[in-house]
Amino acid sequence: MRHGPHNKHVTGANTAARVVIVVFDGVKLLDAAGPAEVFAEANRFGANYSLEIASVDGHDVTTSIGTRFAVTRRVSSIDSADTVVVAGGDDLVGRPIDPALVEALKSVPTRTRRLASVCTGSFILAQAGLLSGRHATTHWRHTRLLARAFPDVGVEPDAIFVRDGDVYTSAGVSSGIDLALALVEMDYGPDLVREVARSLVVYLKRAGGQSQFSALVETDPPPESPLRVITDAVTANPGTDHSVKKLAARASLSTRQLTRLFQSELGTTPARYVELVRIDVARAGLDAGRTVTDTAQVAGFGSTETLRRVFLNHLGISPKAYRDRFRTTVRS
Repeated sequence: MRHGPHNKHVTGANTAARVVIVVFDGVKLLDAAGPAEVFAEANRFGANYSLEIASVDGHDVTTSIGTRFAVTRRVSSIDSADTVVVAGGDDLVGRPIDPALVEALKSVPTRTRRLASVCTGSFILAQAGLLSGRHATTHWRHTRLLARAFPDVGVEPDAIFVRDGDVYTSAGVSSGIDLALALVEMDYGPDLVREVARSLVVYLKRAGGQSQFSALVETDPPPESPLRVITDAVTANPGTDHSVKKLAARASLSTRQLTRLFQSELGTTPARYVELVRIDVARAGLDAGRTVTDTAQVAGFGSTETLRRVFLNHLGISPKAYRDRFRTTVRS
């Protein structure tokens, strides 16, 4: 089935919309390859994108896994593009970013319809001044650093991706796929993007506001930390009473000590940690086909209304909508 452009700004059917992915030495391979595969796969179902890979000097780059990544053009030669996606890399955090790369990107917004970054690529955009006064996100490990280094950027630490005008930033690695799917959906509508997701065997499309909670929950305290007994208990039985007072008593700590430890070791509060675990459990329950009512009880939310409110706050969709999206994906 062929699909026409869903967004009136997309280039007409006879002219491909140019998508340029910006890479550099040390680029995280999935940051570049993931979105590229989404746009390429979309072409199989009626989209019309042309893909190009750009670096500062136009030379091939070495990726995070040591392989070469072919480059087709210089960043400075981008005269007119529909979408420019800046990939991320581990070397962008905690050390100076190549000034030539930053400088090359400064004028890109005037030559593209929309600009996006994947993972730590947001640090490049921020360094170039392209996120000033905007809301943005990055990998959850580095959100606090991004906020400290660039106080004029409104960092949203939990979002899978953030749109602010014509600038998009996404979280860690695989979220670049989520963002690319969202961009394709804006261009060609939900039917085409559903086919792309099914073909790539990925989740249909996580909402942009969905929390990066899975990564946060997977962050364990140090082995010798008194928080271990708490995180193990919450994970083992999320449905029981996990008030701050009860958690503190379990670890033989005062509520103040407990709160301080959670902040220093996990970067969150006790109540938020419990909520994130419960969301993860609820998501798994809905994925497995449980009813919304049953899921609310098993995950410890007590009522469907509480579950609904938390899902809307963290994921941007209702529990029923989440379950229906999953089922739509797996039935085909």
